[in-house]
Amino acid sequence: MTGTAAGPGFLAVDSGGSGVRVTVGVAGQGARGVRETREPVRTGARGIDPGHLLEQLLPMARELAAEAGVGRLETAAVGAAGLASLGDALRAELPGALARELGVRKVALAADAVTAYVGALGPRAGAVIAAGTGLIAIGTDLTGWRRADGWGHLLGDHGGGAWIGRKGLEAALRAHDGRAGGSAVLRARAEERFGPLPGLPGLLYPRPDRPAFLASFAPDVAACAVSDTVAAGILRAAARQMGESAAAVCPSRCGPGGEPHIALTGGLFRTGDPLLVPVREELARRLPHARLVPAEGDPLHGAVLVASELAAGRLTLPGDQAMFRVVIT
Repeated sequence: MTGTAAGPGFLAVDSGGSGVRVTVGVAGQGARGVRETREPVRTGARGIDPGHLLEQLLPMARELAAEAGVGRLETAAVGAAGLASLGDALRAELPGALARELGVRKVALAADAVTAYVGALGPRAGAVIAAGTGLIAIGTDLTGWRRADGWGHLLGDHGGGAWIGRKGLEAALRAHDGRAGGSAVLRARAEERFGPLPGLPGLLYPRPDRPAFLASFAPDVAACAVSDTVAAGILRAAARQMGESAAAVCPSRCGPGGEPHIALTGGLFRTGDPLLVPVREELARRLPHARLVPAEGDPLHGAVLVASELAAGRLTLPGDQAMFRVVIT
């Protein structure tokens, strides 16, 4: 699309464990095109690296704005993995950089769990399990946010893609060693993907994207679960972890007689029934007062909704010092 779009534009960003996705649009007219990278934003001593995010974000935003004919990007919503725990530098530097580089004046900075929530359920009370490379559960009664897990692949993200992939590779290595708890099926699958298993540490440990590497084996675990009891047990354990996290954040009710909604979002659930069936069973057991509903959209869709509502002056989501705040420059 070319030409000038009517009204000021917005920028929506989803920075997750597998890369960065960007779109632009005009409030009331929707988003116009998507660009993405496959490189997760680096973290270091200062937490999330604002420069690395901007290095990826700015060229895509400028290209999309030019193609869509959006002359002014006045509002932005950025959902970033790790913002709650590792976002100090991003909160300090990103709003000013977006103002200088793109003319953005209002920025909603959100944990990617918040944009995942909004994308899945919109502005209603309930809980969302966001499962991709990592895993976090987030819930709200519309007065505040509660989160469970999302602590990264070394300290948490139990039940997420990296967790499942690591458990699958552990079972493969156990079979290779002749230890109890191994799976010959997962061993064969891992060798098919990565080569001889003694070389696996050399493939994994030097990588800066170790969580994504581990998560790449999660679909293999799900495929093997159809016929392998060890793989199926890994997915049942993942479902229990998800159920625990969802139960920790789901509100007990939503107004008089209301029931909270629960949605599942994230690429991990594309593995299908081998994971979805035990997750649904676990949620029904732990949260019988809640209703599982299909997710309306993904985290980028959530960022678009936040940016659109912010641009229109209708944003009603509860603020949170760590997970969701609006900055006006």
